[in-house]
Amino acid sequence: MENNSVNHFKNGSFPSGRLGGACKILVIQQKMIGDVLTTTILFEALREKFPDAELHYLVNSHTVPVLENNPFIDKLVLFTPEIERNKIKFFRFLKDIQKEKYDVVIDVYGKLSSLLITWCSKAKIRISYYKKHTSFFYTDTVKRLWHPEHNAGLAIENRMKLLEPLDIPFQYITPKIKLSPEEIQAGKIFLETKGINLTHQIFMIGVLGSSEKKTYPSEYMAKLIDQIAAQYPRGQLLFNYIPFQRKEAQAIFDLCEKATRSKIYFEIFADSLGKFMEITYHCDALIGNEGGAVNMAKALNVPTFMIFCPFINKQNWFGELELLKNQAVHLSDFTEMTKMDSENAKKNPGQFYKELKPELIYPKLKIFLNKLPIRN
Repeated sequence: MENNSVNHFKNGSFPSGRLGGACKILVIQQKMIGDVLTTTILFEALREKFPDAELHYLVNSHTVPVLENNPFIDKLVLFTPEIERNKIKFFRFLKDIQKEKYDVVIDVYGKLSSLLITWCSKAKIRISYYKKHTSFFYTDTVKRLWHPEHNAGLAIENRMKLLEPLDIPFQYITPKIKLSPEEIQAGKIFLETKGINLTHQIFMIGVLGSSEKKTYPSEYMAKLIDQIAAQYPRGQLLFNYIPFQRKEAQAIFDLCEKATRSKIYFEIFADSLGKFMEITYHCDALIGNEGGAVNMAKALNVPTFMIFCPFINKQNWFGELELLKNQAVHLSDFTEMTKMDSENAKKNPGQFYKELKPELIYPKLKIFLNKLPIRN
């Protein structure tokens, strides 16, 4: 297939059961980096159950950097923008999928494009979430959980449910990103050449969310950054933003106290996913808006403190099992939110964000910071 990479297949056969002979499994998860990264937990579970399986992962091409060194994935099947936009190329892509002769396809994405890919694969086992209008296209469907059963985030628990038709029970697995020694060294050299002292604390600050609606108010974020700087006099603060967000990031910088601004290395930022991971690997924590950057930091085993926007269900992306290393805050932690409040928060998140004042967050943030390993 023209868009494949990362191939280290070991020939072999599956154990007895629904699957037999030399088998291939395709997992489909398109679009967002956080979703793509979270779905990698399926590969670790599949590899444990079927050590000789050939495991393929169909993803959008822009998400490759978070997957390249994953030891559980044999091959990436890339869904490019050209395939997505061009009907002829999409048809050819479907023919290529059919030629792979997959035995199992697990459609995590569950949208029209992935449904067509799953159906055209002609796999004998086709698994996805239950939807009344699409269940016909799959051999096995599972119903999503609305509340965690294992104290993990729903994003993890619902993905693991997709393995039940393959007789794989729930196990708590977290996404993992493995950087090469060269990438780790590249991040170290980059930071040192920019004047960062690696013997002192380094904090990556997620100052902006994936959209304005998912971004904690600038004046509130500045106060939290002041709190971090006050607690760590020798701390070094990096802002996570990309060039077109410079104006918004600068506004938050300007709102910080003068003493805090002297600790912010504003000109150090990642211009790619790979660079972000190389830099974040060397940080003591990532603190800020919940999103893909937080998911990457957690997968790099970097402690995180995340602020959820009011209309996102915290249970989806954060579970109690994470509390030893990570922390998260949501407006519902401090005040009761009805279903109507959640609906209104989607229309006007700013109104609800205003209620999540920095003073409410300070105590949890202080405890989180106190748990971090001491440097100098």
